[in-house]
Amino acid sequence: MTRLILTNDISAAGSLKMADLADIVIPIERRLVLGPPPSDAESVGFFAARSKQEHGLHWQDYTPPWRLEKFGGRDLGLIECCANCESVELWMDATPNAQLLLIWLLDHFRFYGNVALRLALLQADLLIGGKAPEDIAKWRPSAVKVANDHLETASLAWQAHRAPTPQAWFSLLDKDLGILPQLRQSVLELLEELPMRATGLGATEMWMLELISDGNARPFDVFQGHRKPNQRRVFDYWEVGSLLDALAHGPAPAVSGLNEGPFTLEMHDDRKRFERYKRSKLKLTALGKAILAQTEDFSRHNPIHRWWGGTELTNDRLWRWDPANRTLLAP
Repeated sequence: MTRLILTNDISAAGSLKMADLADIVIPIERRLVLGPPPSDAESVGFFAARSKQEHGLHWQDYTPPWRLEKFGGRDLGLIECCANCESVELWMDATPNAQLLLIWLLDHFRFYGNVALRLALLQADLLIGGKAPEDIAKWRPSAVKVANDHLETASLAWQAHRAPTPQAWFSLLDKDLGILPQLRQSVLELLEELPMRATGLGATEMWMLELISDGNARPFDVFQGHRKPNQRRVFDYWEVGSLLDALAHGPAPAVSGLNEGPFTLEMHDDRKRFERYKRSKLKLTALGKAILAQTEDFSRHNPIHRWWGGTELTNDRLWRWDPANRTLLAP
């Protein structure tokens, strides 16, 4: 009997493999919280049999080929691979990116009901990759057989994420999402990353300014992680580095003292540049202090151009979030 686990990142896959819970564990490693969501054609290519997809654009890219060969699933499409297994489980964290991966996967599976209804869903309320293998082996969330309600809810949410405005995603707060128990919190956390009504910055950026305002902050003091004060869980390491770049290197910086950038692999590979980055002493500029006090708006002084789901945010088209009233504000 071949047992397959699909999970949300390499870290989670490592813990699950070490816990020896399946014959093969495959991470679906794709960031969906920043940048435009994949189109229908990109989704088809991502989950299809391997052909000419660039690295990072195929669902098997982060699983060693020898492991897939041993399993007999190398270069197969996701559906074909699952159809060859007697048992398929989806192990998903509660983080927003993991929940986006979950609804993307289930939206894809809904076109293949004979495979989809053989799936079992295990939703964690913690970071799977942060657990020791022996703890994973002892702790096991309840497996729920995937039903049509899971597929329909996931599809509704995935289409809302891809919509050209945040309105459909906001409307999910009025829906019964209980069949995917970690989804509602992720809906809210992603809405909080829209520019705030008063400041033009999202919740993670505002929290970074708060940490810098305490004084003596180095760049990695504002990154999230175990036992770190920044407990926002929407963005990963590279995404937070990019947010800090934008706060410190724009036409009107909110943060001063960041001695290097941009936050790229090239900078990390240059030892001297990376050391200069790590030694930077961050402070708020006058604008940064005013933004933190909610008396200034970052977008009035700096260009905005980024994607929030399928919504292209620009200075002229800046959807905002009012956290006090949990209200979506149109441009």
